[in-house]
Amino acid sequence: MKTLIDRINELSRPMAPLPTGMQIDLHPIDGIETVLFDIYGTLLISGSGDVGTAAATDSAEALRQSLRAASYEGDLERAGELGPAMLKEEVQQWHKAARENGFEFPEVEISKVWKNIIQKFQSLEILKTNDDDRKILHLSVEYECRVNPTWPMPGAKETIQQLHERGIRLGIVSNAQFYTPLTMHALFGKPVEELGFDPALCVWSYEELRAKPDIQLFQGLEKSVDLSKTLYVGNDMLNDIWTATQAGCQTVLFAGDKRSLRLREQDSRCKKLKPTAVIDDLRQLTRMI
Repeated sequence: MKTLIDRINELSRPMAPLPTGMQIDLHPIDGIETVLFDIYGTLLISGSGDVGTAAATDSAEALRQSLRAASYEGDLERAGELGPAMLKEEVQQWHKAARENGFEFPEVEISKVWKNIIQKFQSLEILKTNDDDRKILHLSVEYECRVNPTWPMPGAKETIQQLHERGIRLGIVSNAQFYTPLTMHALFGKPVEELGFDPALCVWSYEELRAKPDIQLFQGLEKSVDLSKTLYVGNDMLNDIWTATQAGCQTVLFAGDKRSLRLREQDSRCKKLKPTAVIDDLRQLTRMI
C-alpha cells in the first residue's frame, strides 16, 4: 500500500475550512473516557463534503485522468463519458440488493464496484483486458482524490495527540472506504494506530457494509468501552449526532467547515435533537474534556 499512500500525498493540496457562522456551545464535559471521531468533514477537510462515492461528485475528466494514471489502455474518452453514470448505477444496484437482504443503510465496497465497471468496459471493448486487481485499487485512489480532495482539519493532529497523551482512548466510526485509513496515513504522516487510535475502536463502514446512520456500527464497541462515558465528534446531525446519541454516547457537533456541516433541519429525527456541545475548532475539545 506504500505506493497508494505516496500517490495520495502527490494528489493532495492544502485547503482551508470555510467558516459556518454557527454559534458554538462550549462547556466542560466530565467523565469522558473515550472519544470517537468521524473522518470526512471532521478530522479531514473534504472538498465534496463527504466520502466521494456518497457525495456523487462525478466527473468524466476525473475518470479519464484516473484511468490514464492507473495505466489502463483503450478508448479512455469513451470510458470517461460513460463511467460516471455507470458508477452511480452500480452503487444504486448494490444498495438495492443490500436493502433486500436486510441492510437498512448499506455501504458499498468501492474496489468491487470499480472492478465491475472495468469488466463492463472490457466486455464492451472500450478498455483492453487487464485483470490486475492492484490497478483497481490504484484507480479507486486516483478518482477519489480528484472528486473529493482532502486535507487535515486545522488542529486535528495536535488534538488527537493531546487527548491520547492524557490517557483518553481514541476511536473512529466513519463512513469510509479502503483508502480512508490510507489517506489518514498520508496526510497525518502515520498509520491511525500510531496516531493514537485503538484498532479495536475503529469502525469503517466499508468493512461492515453498513453506513451511518446505522446504529449497528456502534454496537460492537459496547464490549470495549462504556458508551455513556464516550464522546462522539462529527459534522452531521443525522449520521453523527443522532446515531451516536441513539447508541448512548454524548456528542459534539463539529461546525468548523461550511462544505460539510449537515444540520438536517428537515429530518424529523433531528428537529428536537441537541448535541452535548457545538465547536468550530477541534482544539476546543482539549479544553472541554
